[in-house]
Amino acid sequence: MSTAANTIQLIECPRDAMQGWPHFIPTEKKINYINQLLQVGFHTIDFGSFVSPKAIPQMADTDEVMKGLQLNNTLTKLLAIVANVRGAETAVMFDEITYIGFPFSISPTFQLRNTNSTQEESMHTVDAIQELCIKNNKQLVVYLSMGFGNPYGDVYNSEILLQWADAMIQKNSTIISLADTVGLATPEQIKQAFQELISAYPHIIFGAHLHASSDNSVAKLAAAYESGCKRFDGALRGYGGCPMAQNELVGNMDSLVVINYFSQQGHPFSFNTRALENSVQLASEIFG
Repeated sequence: MSTAANTIQLIECPRDAMQGWPHFIPTEKKINYINQLLQVGFHTIDFGSFVSPKAIPQMADTDEVMKGLQLNNTLTKLLAIVANVRGAETAVMFDEITYIGFPFSISPTFQLRNTNSTQEESMHTVDAIQELCIKNNKQLVVYLSMGFGNPYGDVYNSEILLQWADAMIQKNSTIISLADTVGLATPEQIKQAFQELISAYPHIIFGAHLHASSDNSVAKLAAAYESGCKRFDGALRGYGGCPMAQNELVGNMDSLVVINYFSQQGHPFSFNTRALENSVQLASEIFG
């Protein structure tokens, strides 16, 4: 029996779970929660973001959270999200951070809402962040948000998706995650998108940042995996959602659903069970 840990990258996203939470979560609670997650065995923890505190007040203490993390006894890597060059300049100062994530939207409306910049301006931002990553031994992760459609009426089709994916690859991006930002994607859309991208660019790591409800999570997850995707973002208990997207947040893919799915497929994760149980308990206390 093979283990999912050898083939599947599971990225736990407490940052996404926390960023839209209506009440400020104390810094010490964030630190305790992420330190527990670091003991589970996830490939990466998307732990925080260096963005405007006015836009995302919940992330105003990311630098303090970073200083409280215990990384001596874990193989899990850290990822931080940035929305502009200033945020990237801050993020690369931390040796402990491996990945810098930038959300590029293939919806021009959402690009303005999310990063207060046009797509053209954001492409220049990608160039600058990539340069910073190379100079500071980091790896850029580009999120193609609204990757399966959008609620704003902006034109979407597979040609547009391929166009923007190719543009990022031309900028030497090697990890690209398709984000179902508002949970609109159907399993058929997910399947088509990953089949086309993975077929066209087999050397690129394509990830799935899916938002889903409990009744369609497994179908969406299976569609991505069966199409060749091997990198998945999730959040324990399915908390989260992008506060910049629309009024009603659609939660993240529940990491427990991902873990159970691969176990049923005969590819279990070799996780620290007690640390996972403790993390689920802390999540319930924080978000309950």
